[in-house]
Amino acid sequence: MVLGAIVSVQAGAALATTLFNDVGASGAVLLRSFFAAIALSVIARGMVRGGQLYMSRDVVVFGAALAGMNLCFYESLERLPLGVAVTLEFVGPLGVAVLATRRRLDAVWGLIAAGGIVLLSEGNAGGDIDALGAALALGAGVFWALYIVQSARVGRRPGLGGLALAAALSTALVAPFGLAAGGAELIDREVLAIGLGVGLLSSAIPYSLELQALRRLPNAVFGVLLSLEPAVAATIGFVALAQSLSATQLAAIALVVVASAGALRSASTPAPRDM
Repeated sequence: MVLGAIVSVQAGAALATTLFNDVGASGAVLLRSFFAAIALSVIARGMVRGGQLYMSRDVVVFGAALAGMNLCFYESLERLPLGVAVTLEFVGPLGVAVLATRRRLDAVWGLIAAGGIVLLSEGNAGGDIDALGAALALGAGVFWALYIVQSARVGRRPGLGGLALAAALSTALVAPFGLAAGGAELIDREVLAIGLGVGLLSSAIPYSLELQALRRLPNAVFGVLLSLEPAVAATIGFVALAQSLSATQLAAIALVVVASAGALRSASTPAPRDM
């Protein structure tokens, strides 16, 4: 289930890149957020009733983190291969895992991950990676870290109402950027169909799979499995988008995967999924 969720998320990201020429990265984020919010509201059902109980500061920050994470990540996908973008973004949950514990070994995991990030600067198939794209992916990682913290806080409340409201707030926050970039193309039938697919693949399906997996797996095992995400992203980028990576970049991704697995295992906490 965890591996299925990872593949679904990255397949959704790959599908989203096909929208960039029509509605831009921000427009793709808006469509994904919109359909994800609808799906989560349906899943939550009556849990959103009495929403004022959930619209706390934690939910507002949660929604803002979600909006920033997805905007930065999709903007980075316009400039970087999928595998590179996800690897840089994974600095967020890795940082949370390292800071969550005080073992000396955690410093080693951090250094290994840092070495992987430095190797990524060697470039894509012989050329330097886009600096703005790298900055945006790292920014997405920072927002992902904030998302993880807020997810734990909002998750203390029963039901999924807080998550559904945060998703709706995220949609409202990205709407100005998405409307400016996509314009009238956002209501094109084909664009809407792809947007629906992105929302389901990137949010509804993986969320449902992870929810079931967490009922069967220890948190530490779940976190270690989730650390495979950069490698899966690189594979999907190669197969679906014909994005080749240099040997140096593949080695860098492998280092980040190893460091993430070690750090997440030590922290014994899962890294929540971006929607």
